Amino acid sequence: MTFWYRIEHRTNYQYAQPVAYCQNQLRMLPRNFDVPWVKVVCRDVDLRVDPTPDFTHHHNDYYGNRVVSFSIETPHDALSLTVTSEVCVKPNLSIDALTGDNWTVVYDRIQKRIDPNWLEVREYLFDSENVSRGEEFRQYAQSSFQPGRCIVDACRELTYRLHDDLRYDVSATSVETTPEEAFSIRAGVCQDFAQIQIACLRSLGIAARYVSGYLRTHAPPGKKRLVGADQSHAWVSVYMGPELGWVDLDPTNRCETNGEHVPICIGRDYAEVTPMRGVVIGGGSPTLSVTVDVCEIAPQ
Repeated sequence: MTFWYRIEHRTNYQYAQPVAYCQNQLRMLPRNFDVPWVKVVCRDVDLRVDPTPDFTHHHNDYYGNRVVSFSIETPHDALSLTVTSEVCVKPNLSIDALTGDNWTVVYDRIQKRIDPNWLEVREYLFDSENVSRGEEFRQYAQSSFQPGRCIVDACRELTYRLHDDLRYDVSATSVETTPEEAFSIRAGVCQDFAQIQIACLRSLGIAARYVSGYLRTHAPPGKKRLVGADQSHAWVSVYMGPELGWVDLDPTNRCETNGEHVPICIGRDYAEVTPMRGVVIGGGSPTLSVTVDVCEIAPQ
């Protein structure tokens, strides 16, 4: 089954004082993916920035993510960005249909450099800016990764356990919260769930990466769908050997990804896929508001 979506991501900053100059970098633009589990085609993207930037530059980063850099060199007291895109998502496989290798076989092939993708994969085995391996993570994950177990089943069980053991709480953490801190209180949001699972997997020697994107949501029975009520989302991608490649799992929602997940960027952790980052001169304490709308549309 193929899904078509129109996605609108609005970001608004209202500054307490005028900003003399700002320089920003965006990672909000969808990209094409074609991996065994899903194919994603970005049909159209429109970015609108107000005030109009004095300088704009487009490029793809090291991971293939689409990046827009821009600067505004005239005084302004507000900044508004709207990214509107149309994306096709076609799931190719369900995790229930996957038959993977023993997880220790996947591990050994990478360590011995006989996996054909070992060089690409190895960078996702080590510590990154936000995620560090640790004994506590390894011990927690170990019960799901018994010797001889299929890597698909082991990763799925770990995903389910994290969902069951962690409490989703938007007030418990912030973007600066480390996986160790979130794991200690067993609470957080999708960013925390994903980075904790990555820490668990890397602590066992399993390659894992961070995926940012969007999730289509549904209105409660009998209620109208609220425009702009969707959110940015995050999940985990795990390398399961050369035949399966990277397979995505969503610990926040206790599931594998499906046609309602729209991947945008990949990286080693959140620090490498932050939707917007930059510097400003002036501005005081800004007020930020973000709305996301993911709407299914007719096939194009």
